[in-house]
Amino acid sequence: MPGEEAWLVGEHRSNGERKCYLSNLPAGTPVKDLAGAIKARWICEQAHQQLKEELGLDHFEGRSWTGLHRHALMTMMAYAYLQSRRIAQAGRKKKSPWPAAATHTASSAPSHS
Repeated sequence: MPGEEAWLVGEHRSNGERKCYLSNLPAGTPVKDLAGAIKARWICEQAHQQLKEELGLDHFEGRSWTGLHRHALMTMMAYAYLQSRRIAQAGRKKKSPWPAAATHTASSAPSHS
C-alpha cells in the first residue's frame, strides 16, 4: 500500500454486526470523508456484481483484447442505460402523487401536424 501508515477502521452497526476496513488515507482525514470512501466502495462492488449477474460481463469467450474491451464497454453502456431508467422511474414516483395523464392539460399537449 502507498504510504507508511495504514488504519484499521471499525464499524458497529445497529443490528450488532461489526465490519472492519483497512485504509491508507492520511491521519487528518475527517471521519465523514472516510465513511464516504468506504460506502463508495460498496456501491462499486454492487455495480460490478450486477454487471456480471444481470448483463453478462463475465460471459465473454473471445480471444482478443479488443473484443474483451468491446464486450466490457457494451455491458457498461447497458448498465448505465438501465440505471438512468431506474433513477428516472424513482424520480417520477417521488415527484408527483397524481397519475401522469392528470398533469397534462389540453393546451400543453403536443400537436402532431
